[in-house]
Amino acid sequence: MENSTASFYELIDCGGFEKLERFGPYYLIRPESQAIWKKKLTDQEWSKLAHAHYRRESQKNSYRSADPGNGGWTLLRKMPEKWNIDINLPKGKMQMKLALTSFGHVGIFPEQYDNWKYIQQQISTHEERTPQVLNAFAYTGGASLAASLAGAQVTHVDAVKQIVGWGKDNSQLSKLTNIRWLVDDALKFLRREEKRGNKYHGIILDPPAYGRGPSGERWILDEGINDVLDACTKILHKKNSFFVLNLYSLGYSPIIASNLVDSYFKTAHKEFGESFLRAKSGIDLPLGVYVRFNT
Repeated sequence: MENSTASFYELIDCGGFEKLERFGPYYLIRPESQAIWKKKLTDQEWSKLAHAHYRRESQKNSYRSADPGNGGWTLLRKMPEKWNIDINLPKGKMQMKLALTSFGHVGIFPEQYDNWKYIQQQISTHEERTPQVLNAFAYTGGASLAASLAGAQVTHVDAVKQIVGWGKDNSQLSKLTNIRWLVDDALKFLRREEKRGNKYHGIILDPPAYGRGPSGERWILDEGINDVLDACTKILHKKNSFFVLNLYSLGYSPIIASNLVDSYFKTAHKEFGESFLRAKSGIDLPLGVYVRFNT
């Protein structure tokens, strides 16, 4: 799954366990554990473009590890620590705040752009005037904003209070009000929703490989994903619904993800594959796997 994100993002090059990216007007160098090959461009070409460089003391074994380790930014050219970008989607424009965080993330995962378009298409053609959509492990809310723009009533759940606050900032920038913001452990929330008898027309799951809940609950993808999917079967409408799953743990293939979803859902209209971004230098960078379906 390749993304068309050139207006707000470009992957310029990758290799040597790093990637050179443009977010709006600013170029950043960040770690990338899967880029084991050599760079296409020279170190001098990277340095000439880059505004900031993030280095870790040691490489992590997950693209989205919740335990980022020690690291920090080196500013190479003048740039702000926080800035905003505009993202154009079929159902309108949303705005997101980006920042040079202490753990190396900037507040957006651009490879999700195709999923945002898929979510909007499902909502815009839904028989319900205001579909109910749940976004769990929702981070700074890119998928929540996309769903909201398309007309859904969105429930946004993430375990980290500061990240939920960041998502709220993004919704205010985008002038969107139909999102409910919750700081909660995803699995506990799903099980409570089952007990309450609540159902959703769409569920979006974007779990990390590792993480912590708001009360210190430990999350390990391999151990928890089956419980999460089982809970989702209880609250997703059987008809006229959609489901999106992203997985970032190294070693998970698209077929593994597809088999996992098939073990819980009947998926007549299913798509699955590898998310990747094509660098301007011509290299394809894999960034996890996805499964999505509608009933």
